[in-house]
Parts: sequence; C-alpha cells; structure tokens
Amino acid sequence: MKIETKKLKLEVEGMSCANCAAGIKKHLENIGLQDVNVNFSTGEASWENDKNQDKNNVAKTIISLGYKIKSSSKEDEKGLSKVEKYFYFTLIFTLPLFSHMFFPKGSVIQNPLLQFILCLPVYIVGVSYFGRSAWGSIKTGVPNMDVLIFTGSSAAFFYSIYGWLINYGTPAVHHYLFFETSATIITLVLLGNVLEHKSVKKTTTAIGDLTAIQKVIAKKEIKGKITEVNFEDIRVNDILVINSGDKIPTDGIIISGTSYIDESMITGESIPIDKTIGDEVIGGTIITDGNLKIKATKIGDDTLLSQIIELVKNAQNNKPNIQKLGDQVSAVFVPVVLTISLATFFIGHYFFNIEIQDAFLRSIAVLVISCPCAMGLATPTAVMVGIGRAAKNGILIKGGDTLEKLASIKTIVFDKTGTLTTGKFIVSQFTVLDGDENDVKNIIYNIEQHSSHPIAKSLCNAFQENSSLLKLSDITEEKGISISANIDDNIYTIGSSKIYSSPEKYDLFVLKNKELIATLNISDELKTNTDLVISSLHKRGYTTTLLSGDKKEKCNHIASELGIITTYSEQLPQDKIEKIEKLVSSNKTAMVGDGINDAPALAKATIGISLGNATQIAIQSADVVLLNNEDLSQLPQTMQIGKHTLLTIKQNLFWAFAYNIVAIPIAVMGLLNPMWGALFMAFSDVIVIGNSIRLRYKNIF
Repeated sequence: MKIETKKLKLEVEGMSCANCAAGIKKHLENIGLQDVNVNFSTGEASWENDKNQDKNNVAKTIISLGYKIKSSSKEDEKGLSKVEKYFYFTLIFTLPLFSHMFFPKGSVIQNPLLQFILCLPVYIVGVSYFGRSAWGSIKTGVPNMDVLIFTGSSAAFFYSIYGWLINYGTPAVHHYLFFETSATIITLVLLGNVLEHKSVKKTTTAIGDLTAIQKVIAKKEIKGKITEVNFEDIRVNDILVINSGDKIPTDGIIISGTSYIDESMITGESIPIDKTIGDEVIGGTIITDGNLKIKATKIGDDTLLSQIIELVKNAQNNKPNIQKLGDQVSAVFVPVVLTISLATFFIGHYFFNIEIQDAFLRSIAVLVISCPCAMGLATPTAVMVGIGRAAKNGILIKGGDTLEKLASIKTIVFDKTGTLTTGKFIVSQFTVLDGDENDVKNIIYNIEQHSSHPIAKSLCNAFQENSSLLKLSDITEEKGISISANIDDNIYTIGSSKIYSSPEKYDLFVLKNKELIATLNISDELKTNTDLVISSLHKRGYTTTLLSGDKKEKCNHIASELGIITTYSEQLPQDKIEKIEKLVSSNKTAMVGDGINDAPALAKATIGISLGNATQIAIQSADVVLLNNEDLSQLPQTMQIGKHTLLTIKQNLFWAFAYNIVAIPIAVMGLLNPMWGALFMAFSDVIVIGNSIRLRYKNIF
C-alpha cells in the first residue's frame, strides 16, 4: 500500500535575514529531510513527512541552532516588537554616550567608568540579539550579517576595556575608549532592523481570509424543518436551502429552484450564470437572484474552495526567497575579514617584528574599520524610502524583497474582469437590420426593464435616453435564454444564440415575430487609460499576457484592443497557476489580478499585484496593492520605483564595500587607528542614508 506523504510545518522565530533561512534549510537537509522550504518572510519551515524524523525532533534541531519554535496557540505579538523594544532601549544609552565627542575633556561624560556603564546595557542587548543569531548561523555553515555586527561591536567594546585598564588614570586613556563605537554599531543596525521589519510586517498569509469565506452558517433542511449548521457540520447528501444574496456553503447539486449565481470569484466569468435543477454549484459563490435547494456533494477539504486554499498554501511555501545583496556576500565577507584581522596580527608580529601591542591594535583596527553598519543599513534604508515614496503615490508594497523583485520583472500577466475592465457591461456593437434604430432601442429598453439580469440592467442604462413608455403584455422570461413581450400585437424577443442560429457570433439577438431585426454585442468596459498603460509597459520592454477565466471571444477582443499578443482564456484557478509556473520558469513574472480565482496565481508569481477594491484573499496573496481602482496608471510607477530602489541599494552596497576595500589595507599598514576607523565608519553610514533619502526626491517617473 502506498503511504500518502504530506508536508509538516513549524513556525520559526529569530530569523533576522535570508541567510538564516538558508542555514536552517541546509541543516535540515543534512539530517535527511526532503523537500525542505524555509521562508524568512513568513517564518515558516516545511518539509516532506518523514517517518524517521518526527516533528518534535525537527523542532529540537532548529532550537539547537539558536532559534525558537512559535506555538500554534500563541497570539500575534501586540504593541512594539522585540527588535523595536531593543532599539528604543539602546537609543536611551547610546545618545548620551555618543555625545561625549562634543564635550571638552574633564566633562562628566568623559569619565571611562560612566562610558562603560552606558555601553554595557547596549552591548548586552547586542549579545542577546546579534550574538545568538551569529552563533546560530555559524553552526549552520552559512554565516550571516550578524556575525560581522557582533564581531565589530565586540572588538570595539573589549578594545575599550583593554585600553581603559592599561592606561588607567592617564590622559592617554581617552585615545583608547571606543565604547560609543560599540554602542553606535548596535543601535544603528537595530534601527536598520526596525525599518526592515516594519516593511516586512505587512506580509501576511491569506489562508485565514480564505478559510473565513467557508465559515458560513448553512440552512439545513431536516424533515421539512430548517436548522442552522456550521460549515464544519455539513455532511455529504445534506439538503441545504440558499436564498438570494446568500453565499453557497459547500459544493453541491441543485435539486430545486433556479437562480443566477456569481461565480466570478472562482471562474473569472464576468456574467452571473443561470443555474437550474441538476446543475452543480460551487461553495463560496453567491446567489444574485433566486432561491435554491442543493444536495451537498463535497465537504471539507474536498470542496473546490478548499483546494484553492491548498493551492495558495503551496504557492506561498514554494515562493523563492530573494536574498538581500549584503547577505549574499556575507558568507564570504565574514571569514575574509576575520582572516585578515588574524593575519594582520600574526604576520605583523612574527614576520615584520612589529611589537605585539602594535600588532594587536592593528588587528583590532581592521575589525573596527570593517564594521558592517553601512552594509546593514544599505538595504533597509533604501527599502523604507522606496516604500514611503510608493505609499505617497497610492501604492502599498509589502516588504523589501518585493522592491528588489520588481526590478527583475520581464513579463506582466493581467486578469481581465475587474483588472483591465471595470466589470460593468457596455453595448460594444448594435446593428439594426429592420426598422428605425431609435424605435428598436426603445423596445429593448421597455422589455429589459422587466428582467433582473445584469445584462438587462446594462441595456436599460444604454438605451434609457430618449425612451418612452410602451404598453407591454404577455411578458415571458426564460432565464439564461431570452425575454419576450407583446407590443402592438407583435412578439418581440431578446435573447442569446439559443433563440437564433447565425453564422456570425453575437451576444444578443432581437427578433420580431421570429424574424431577426437587430444584433448586439456586450463587452466589459475598459478602465480609463488602460491602453496608455499597456502601451507604456511595452515601450519599457515588458511583455504582457492576458490570463482570464472569461470566454475566449471576449478575451481576444480585449487583447486585440490593447495590443496584448498572448491570451489564455477560460482558465480555472489550477490552470492559472500552471500557466504562471511556466512563465516564471523562463522569465521573472508579475501577475495583476483582483479575484479569489487569481489568489493562487498571485502567490505563485514572482510578484503578485492586486487592486484596492479586490477581494481580501487577492489583497493578502499579493505583494503589491494599487489603491487607485479607477485605472492602472500606478502600475508603471510601481515598476519604476522597484527599479530605482534596487539601483539605490546597489549604490549603497558599492559604497559600503568600497569603503572596506580601501580602509582595511590602510588599517593593516597601521596608518589608521580605531578612532579614525570609527569616524570613517560613521561617515559611510551618512553617505548610505543620504543616498537613500535622495531616492525620495529624484525624478523617476
């Protein structure tokens, strides 16, 4: 018998960068786990169920690396996060300590003991926060940026104690005190972490919102009596009663009644579907008109909505982690700096006969000058400015990784209904074959007033002008097919292709005594300036694709109007995710959508982009939310902000690394003491932060 495998998951606390996730993944793979995925943004580790490794053993392994396992029952942290508390706490001690450089000798703040007392709490926080993370990353074999932060701050701290002790009571002691350097390193990098965590905090899982859709109260019929039951209590073959405006609680088959059902959240079909006895219905869809009795055919995890939930879960777990540029090189930079520092001491003392104290000071200077403050701030400062600028333009971006990934996008995939179009219907073509055009319009207006179908309302809106009241009799509506009426002893019928066979495809036909007198085509109304937005994207080198659950003819018409070459129509959620997977495998791909049926594809794409009036699941699955619902003008702006933010990050990192490349050799030669190293380090921070602030004002649109 084949044993079905499933993914096991744990929520991990304490990961401070993408390298932490990479290290945990590497360690779990080393102990034999398969299909391991560790997501830094969501803090989730998952792996294929393995009978040789139970969940508790895996948890112990992760804990042994210096991380914590979050209890599933633990509520989300309220108020200030741990890193914010650490930052504000250290700031209280760092500000007066740093200010000592602006006071004359003999001031109270110049007292070494006072400086030590002010620095000690900050250093303890640094050990707790950065030291634990650094040690955990070393154990995984993938050292992260915290190793450099901890090493640099520790070097300055212990060097200061050393200088204080050997020069105790002498004026020279002030040349050896760098407590402010140690405290500033820790506090500034904590600030960087606060900025980054604030941007990542908005990245939330969409599973809860999807599950909430299922948690409806169903009306169950038992021996003619109606009883309310929860979604979890529905059983196969239960008879459920659903009225107009209600949400269908589970998948089933209609046994009584007819209705129009809005399935756009699942299928993408823009027009409500007429359903009658024997038709299948989907849980989570909404009855817009009519009343039904259904027999439940699928419940729980077997329903289509539950399968979509699973698709979203898998898409989120399989989403690749984009590592920060600083983290990508830290695995090399950390051991290189440590090696240079040690080599400076041993080579200087044993090969060049430099006194042991001088060699030691040079070694410490290398560590101080190599402090990764600028590298630690390079990404989060640029990210926060980029996110702030986007927000001012009505663009919500979740997390710093999103900005980096936006810069790599080559293909943009659009849903149709509600994304490129308004979701409202317009008469795109009206041809009168027999009779006066105004008379035919008036007849259509008067007849369609007696129908509740969405298209009927659109026809009334289109032909209301200059209309007049007509006397109608024998009004008959066949839902989903036609509506007819007697006007002046003539039978007029308006309906779909089911009432008239034509070699040419039209949405609606108008018959007078069974003779064709007019044809109409109905289409979604394009959002304002959609053609200009698509044209702008093409000019910038992006490839565009239409991916929709709507019918082929409508999709092809919209694509042709906008100049979109590639079109995929009549796509179900699982079809959409397959198409996105193929596109992502060849190019970095962004998906723009607004419906529940788009949620798995939004999560699977390199970047998911949703709209402010989209469904909650689409908003939660997306990485970017465009708040302007009237048009897509914010989309090109989003792409530009992403590109220029990444450019700023690269500039910041170039300076941070170039500074080290120049300064380290100077420190090795003994031409740079730790005090000057600390000043240059601070100067590098100013340049990095200043360049990030420049992003706020530069012209990028």
